[in-house]
Amino acid sequence: MCEINAFVMKNGAEELFLENVNLAKSEDGRVLLKNLFGEQKVFEGSIKEVSLVKNRIVLEKM
Repeated sequence: MCEINAFVMKNGAEELFLENVNLAKSEDGRVLLKNLFGEQKVFEGSIKEVSLVKNRIVLEKM
């Protein structure tokens, strides 16, 4: 199974936000993330990049 991690851009560097993401849903200036273990986080901003090769989602503040 592919494990995708979500990162937030802060001061030009990526900081881990949530591991093992299996759902990312963007709406109304927020991104809802859920992982394989039922943990859920909401990020105020947008998705900057999704890389399936690198198994990562990069989020950024608007």
